[in-house]
Amino acid sequence: MFPVYFWALLAAALLISSIGFKNYVWFISLGYGFSIAGEGILMLILYGKTLTVGTMICAALFIVYGCRLGGYLLSREIGENSYKKNMKGEIKDGKTVPFGVKIAIWVTCALLYALQVIPVFYRLDNGAGSNVWTYIGAGVMVLGIVLESVADIQKNNAKKVNPRRFVDTGLYKLVRCPNYLGEMIFWTGVVLSGIGGVWGIGQWIMAIIGYAGIIFVMFSGARRLEIRQNKNYGNDPEYQKYVKTVPILLPFIPLYSVEKHKWLVA
Repeated sequence: MFPVYFWALLAAALLISSIGFKNYVWFISLGYGFSIAGEGILMLILYGKTLTVGTMICAALFIVYGCRLGGYLLSREIGENSYKKNMKGEIKDGKTVPFGVKIAIWVTCALLYALQVIPVFYRLDNGAGSNVWTYIGAGVMVLGIVLESVADIQKNNAKKVNPRRFVDTGLYKLVRCPNYLGEMIFWTGVVLSGIGGVWGIGQWIMAIIGYAGIIFVMFSGARRLEIRQNKNYGNDPEYQKYVKTVPILLPFIPLYSVEKHKWLVA
């Protein structure tokens, strides 16, 4: 079902995300961002002779996306003491996690990262070139990167002004997790870019599995954030008003809480 070069993408994701063995959370943070960037670089190398403008843009956007996310997370890990203090006790250090479980998480994450980029990969491997959907998808990917980047900047700026207050300005007036929304928009663009380049039901099943996986992760992340914020700001009347009037993840859709959805555990 998978072409030979897919295993190269998976191997790259396994190699890069293996940094999670040093710090458990890096499997899904630094390992995630830099794996996507690595897969983008590998696609440019493997298919360099058959790249079209559209496929080259899509592969390059994986690099931009992954380096931006990985760089942002790395800078936060290194330099933001307030973040580390706030997250102490919230994130497992992995010391009590059995090695076999770590192996399973590592392999599962790497496989998801490879499946996430598979619409662009299949277009390249199928020799489908570029069509209008390639450029539509690329445009949506750019929108997702911009939205996520602006959300991160706005949150950092707001926290510098008042680190003890929740953020409800800028994009946070639209949804409470605009950075996760940006992620979902980016990966929606990836799927759109595959229309006309992903061939057959088997390839589309793989593409949808990757997309559904990252959407699940985003909702799971939103649930963890909601639980943490309820703990930190639950007694604040302004926060209570905010969470009852601003959707948690999807704009203009009245979904205000996912805390009770315990199946959103990742």
